Amino acid sequence: MPIRRSWLVPFVLVIVGIVIGVVVASDLGWLPAGTAGPESPPESMVRPVATAPQRPMPGGDSKSFVDIAKMAKPAVVNIAATRNGKPGEGSQSSPFDDPFFRKFFGDEFFKRDAPHRDRKERGQGSGVIVDANGLIITNNHVVNKADEIRVILSDKREFKGKLIGTDTKTDIAVVKIEASGLSTIPWADSDQLEVGEFVLAVGSPFGLTQSVTMGIVSAVGRASMGIAEYEDFIQTDAAINPGNSGGALVNVHGELVGINTAIFSQSGGNMGIGFAVPSNLARSMMDQLVKTGKVVRGWLGVAIQELTPELASQFGVPDTKGVLVSDVMDDSPAKKAGFERADVIIEYDGKPMDSPTHLRNAVAQTPVGRKVPVKVLREKKPKTIDVTIVEQPKSLAQSGSEENSESTAPTGVLSDLDVRELNEELAGRYGMKTSERGVVVVRVKSGSPAEEMGVREGDMILEVNRKPVGSLKSYERAVAGLGKDQTVLLLLKRKGQTIFLTLKP
Repeated sequence: MPIRRSWLVPFVLVIVGIVIGVVVASDLGWLPAGTAGPESPPESMVRPVATAPQRPMPGGDSKSFVDIAKMAKPAVVNIAATRNGKPGEGSQSSPFDDPFFRKFFGDEFFKRDAPHRDRKERGQGSGVIVDANGLIITNNHVVNKADEIRVILSDKREFKGKLIGTDTKTDIAVVKIEASGLSTIPWADSDQLEVGEFVLAVGSPFGLTQSVTMGIVSAVGRASMGIAEYEDFIQTDAAINPGNSGGALVNVHGELVGINTAIFSQSGGNMGIGFAVPSNLARSMMDQLVKTGKVVRGWLGVAIQELTPELASQFGVPDTKGVLVSDVMDDSPAKKAGFERADVIIEYDGKPMDSPTHLRNAVAQTPVGRKVPVKVLREKKPKTIDVTIVEQPKSLAQSGSEENSESTAPTGVLSDLDVRELNEELAGRYGMKTSERGVVVVRVKSGSPAEEMGVREGDMILEVNRKPVGSLKSYERAVAGLGKDQTVLLLLKRKGQTIFLTLKP
C-alpha cells in the first residue's frame, strides 16, 4: 500500500532524528558495549560511562575517603554520661552545668527529671577505642564526675564504662569496658601533621552516631584558647558539632591524629573552626593514666615569655624563633643547671622551640629524672645546657628582702609612669610580699605609649635596661640620662610572674 504524500515528510524526519540520536548517544558513551547505530564510530572513539571518582589521597596513599571511613567508624563509640543529683542542688554543683560543657554539648543534650524526684543529668559525647580489649580515650568534660557511663558500639552493643582516670589540664580521660576483639584505630605521630592535610572527623554530633565529616588541617599548635591549661590544639574545618567531643580525627592513612575536643562558635553549631588534642599529647596522658591513674608532669623551673621583634632586637637575637627566659626560680632544675635570666631557649631535647606553649608542653611531657640538652642564646652566643627534669611541684614561691618606701616624680622616657618603693600598704593593695624588692607602678597615664605597650598599675619594676632595680634610688640611677627618644627594656613582675617589656617613646 503506497505511503501517502502527507505522511512522507514526518516519516523521513523521524528516521533522520533516530539516526542522529543513535550516533550522538554512541559518541557520548550512552550505549552499552556492542550497540551501534547505522554508522557506528570506531571502538577506539567510544568513551565509557563516567563514574564518580574516589578522591585521591595526598602522599601517594591509595585509600579513598570511603576506605578510611570504613576503617575508622567501628572504633568510634557513643558515650552517654549520667550524674544523679539531689533535690535542691545548686546549678553550679554539677559538672554538667559547667559553662564549657554547656557550650560544647548544648542544652539539647542536657535533661533533668521532674523537680520532685532526684534529678538526673545526662550528657552525650564520643570516644575512640585504642585497644582491642576495651580501652577507650575521650575528653575529661564528657565523663568527669559522672555516676554512670554507658558506651554504645557501632554494632549497637552497649557496655557499662569504668573510668580509669582523667586529666583536667589537657581535657583527656580514659574509660574501660569489659570486651575483647574490638576494632581499633592505629596511632599517628601528630608532630608530622602539616597544615593543608585532609582529615576526617568521626563521632556522634547531636546524637547522630557514626557521622563522618571531611576537612583539612587549618593550623597546628593552637594555644591560649581558654579551653584547657595545657593547649597544643590541631585546628580543622572538618565539621565538628556538639556530641563530637571525644571522637576521632583521622588522617589520610586512617590513623588517629587527634581527639576532637571543642569548637569556636557563636551559634552553638559548626562554624568551620574545631579543635582537637594532638594524638601524641593524648597518648602520653593516656599511658600515664592507665599505669598510675594520674598524670605527672616535668618541671624546668623558669618563667618564660614570647620573643617579640622588639625583644629580639634588644637581646641581639636575629629573629623571633625562641623563648625568652624572664626568670629562673630558686632551687629549680634550671637554677642548678646554670640557666640565667635573659637566656633565649632555641632548642629543647633537640627540637626547635618557637613559643612558650611549645616549650611548656615539651617540658611537661618529659619523664621525671631524664637529663635533657637545652640550647640557648646567651649574650648572642649559643650554649648547650644539660638539665635534669623533676616532678612539677604543686606550688611555687619566691623570696626577696625588705625595703622602705617613698615617692618619686616621673623622669625621662618613663614620664608616663608614677612609681613608688614597695611598702606594706602597696604590698597589701597589689597582693605582694613585703619582703620583695623593687619599685611599684602606681599610675600609668591613660592613652600613653606605656599603657599601649602593656605597662599596668601594680607592676613591679625589677630592671631597667638590664640594670637591677631594688629601691627607689637604684631606679632613679637606672633612668638617669635616658634620652627622650630612647627605647627602654623593662623587667616587670606581675601577679607572681616576671616578664620583659619593650617600651618605646
